[in-house]
Amino acid sequence: MRKLFGTDGIRGTANSEPITAETALAVAMAAGAEFLRGDHRHLVVIGKDTRLSGYMLEPALTAGFISVGMDVVLLGPLPTPAVAMLTRSLRADLGVMVSASHNPYQDNGLKLFGPDGYKLSDEVERAIEQRVGGKGGGALAPPEHLGHAERLDDAAGRYMEFVKYSFPKGLRLDGLKIVVDCAHGAAYRVAPKVLYELGAEVIALGVAPNGANINSECGATSPAAMQAAVVAEGADFGLALDGDADRVVVSDEHGKLVDGDQLIGLVARSWRESGRLRGGGVVGTVMANLGLERFIEGLDLDFVRTPVGDRYVVERMRDGGYNVGGEQSGHIVLSDYATTGDGQIAALQVLAVLVERGGPASEICHVFDPLPQVLKNVRFNGGAPLEDARVLDAIHKAERVLGTAGRLLVRKSGTEPVVRVMAEGEDAALVDKVVASIIETIEQV
Repeated sequence: MRKLFGTDGIRGTANSEPITAETALAVAMAAGAEFLRGDHRHLVVIGKDTRLSGYMLEPALTAGFISVGMDVVLLGPLPTPAVAMLTRSLRADLGVMVSASHNPYQDNGLKLFGPDGYKLSDEVERAIEQRVGGKGGGALAPPEHLGHAERLDDAAGRYMEFVKYSFPKGLRLDGLKIVVDCAHGAAYRVAPKVLYELGAEVIALGVAPNGANINSECGATSPAAMQAAVVAEGADFGLALDGDADRVVVSDEHGKLVDGDQLIGLVARSWRESGRLRGGGVVGTVMANLGLERFIEGLDLDFVRTPVGDRYVVERMRDGGYNVGGEQSGHIVLSDYATTGDGQIAALQVLAVLVERGGPASEICHVFDPLPQVLKNVRFNGGAPLEDARVLDAIHKAERVLGTAGRLLVRKSGTEPVVRVMAEGEDAALVDKVVASIIETIEQV
């Protein structure tokens, strides 16, 4: 069992293990040693979001990489997909994003990318863990071979051009009023500028980070402010990014949310019509609504499910040659452009369809009727609630009640101490009932 890495890198409470300066230093030395391959001058790219603890982790990582002989390029606050892109663009050996994504500011994390810009495989993560545990943690470089660090002053500009490149040539956003909520996170500077430079009238929210307000009542996980602003400003479209901007949820002109499943269906249909869709299908996760699966299959395409986590979506996309995939939560992976989820690129693809078809978002973004689905989280303090006999019995009972008319998924989150309970089916009341019964049992345990 891995102790450091979860479903999306290393994550936890800042200044508590494993998110301490000491462990960040050890991880940097171990990862550096793992990627010291060849005699060339090795390079690592480090980006971060706007959390206060980033000021602690960034220099610790820098020291670790320099100590094993790697040069460091510091990007400052930029989205996770920018780190992936610049790792490839700069021909770096490794990329690191300091972020806990949608988690509150008290948390932080480390996401690692290989030289190809893709997140590391389970095998490589295990090798790094073994090195952190004392098996070849990283030999210290002699003084003459120490690395050095520098900041890339035009990192934001490079990433903005990369994002705008994904928007179809010949199209502009002129005449559209767009609300963008940056969650006081990594995209607070770049996202509004990209939309403005493509011609939109932009109302920007969540663009005043103070180190402690990232994802706080804003962004993709709390989009109410964005929805309200869309209605109040008479906007045509709204989008809310999370703290590291690798996921997005959008709103139509009435302030009604559009989740990732609808966005995946919209892009898949558009790309199929234009001949751009590859692989003969779309990749989603076990959390995807059954309505999306039926919609995709109705287009005579395959719908492939993976475990939760955009890295697993990406792995399946690469294996099967797919170029559209993602998660209901808003991690949309469009591999023609990016190696990981990119909230801004996903939003621009949706906006491109709006511009091309000339209709309101309320019509264009609703591509299928979702089945009733309920997802609730239960936070726990230690222990293993999913191994308790009472919880297992409640799950089995719920499965029997749903039968073949629905679907149940109960899992422990890989990024925070919560159990996620999801059920869906034709009968909304029945779905509510089975989720409530499991939640009640877990709370009792």
